[in-house]
Amino acid sequence: MTTNTPTSPFAGRPVIALLAIAALMLAAANLRGGLVVVGPLVMEIRAALDISASAFSLLTTLPLICFGVMSICVPWLTRRWAPQWIAIVGLMVISLGVGLRLVDNYSLVIVGTLLLGSAIAVLNVLIPGLVKAFFPNSVGLMTGLYSVTLSLGAGLGVYLAIPLLEQFGHWRVPVAVWAVFPLFCLLFWLPMIRVKGVGRPANPMRVSLWKDKIAWSITLYMGLQSFYFYSMATWLPKILIENGLDAHQAGTATALINLVSIPFNLLVPILAAKMANQRVLVLGTFMVSFTGIAGLWWQPDAAPLLWAAFIGMGCGSSLSLALSFFVLRANNTAQATALSAMAQSIGYLLAAFGPVSLGLLRDVNGHWQWALLLMLALQLGQLVAGWSAARAINVVPDQDRK
Repeated sequence: MTTNTPTSPFAGRPVIALLAIAALMLAAANLRGGLVVVGPLVMEIRAALDISASAFSLLTTLPLICFGVMSICVPWLTRRWAPQWIAIVGLMVISLGVGLRLVDNYSLVIVGTLLLGSAIAVLNVLIPGLVKAFFPNSVGLMTGLYSVTLSLGAGLGVYLAIPLLEQFGHWRVPVAVWAVFPLFCLLFWLPMIRVKGVGRPANPMRVSLWKDKIAWSITLYMGLQSFYFYSMATWLPKILIENGLDAHQAGTATALINLVSIPFNLLVPILAAKMANQRVLVLGTFMVSFTGIAGLWWQPDAAPLLWAAFIGMGCGSSLSLALSFFVLRANNTAQATALSAMAQSIGYLLAAFGPVSLGLLRDVNGHWQWALLLMLALQLGQLVAGWSAARAINVVPDQDRK
């Protein structure tokens, strides 16, 4: 079922449209930086808090669980409050969460981590719906820009951590940047409150998609691509080091994943929006991902940068495709938000098992071959799910089914 594309609320208002683009992109930039900045600072943070490696790992694994648990609540929130207000409160909670991670009390750091992960989960789900509401005629371009900004925010979080630590002599400075940045973004979001036609519906209705096959295909695609990305981001350096590469070479290959993904983050949604169906993109994404993992399985030390480049292409393309499906397979903002919530809730819960599963297979077998074979098998599953999700068929809410 399809409907006519609605008019943008910024039609004939270029200045406010640019302000809205800035608001969306700045919000996206906050969705990873405050999480990943602790990675390069692990030794300093562990020393300050006097915690073990396993206790520190909660700072990176708890947010994924929050993503899965909190995502499903976003449609309920949008039926009660305007999405602009939810975004504003979400940015404030991100600031509070990162701020609590600056203290010398591990319990408060955990509370801050839960707040940070929960607020990011809400914005993860909310922004694709706002893209459709703000720019219904440019969903491909805006989804691409959103995906690129998401990756750049994560990259800056990691890249700036050590230089800021060295410049100011304390690990709290690079972390504090991500507590202040969301407050700056509020300057762009407060004018969005006055945008008409995007607030809470006059007669809000619950949109349920749990019986829709397309929604389940998109959900599975989202889950498997998240499993793929977080598993590779976690274990690729160790895989390469155990196969003879030094730490510098392994780090360069891992950094290449994010670098190579950026152009695909932008281009794939633009192409997806122009296609009747996206099966060519699904197939191409599968081929590069499968090639990268197969190369690691076959001969990881032969061409590590090439395998990492293929993996980066696949990660960037699959994330952008998943985000595109949220808006391309929905008829309106409410459906896009409900689809995003369903897919991200189950998807991130599935992703949380990725690094653990691969690490367990490595420990049991003493090598990475079986773990990589699992990743190859899951790529086939992702292909099947994406092939179904790429059909030119929109979701149908459960309440509209006869």
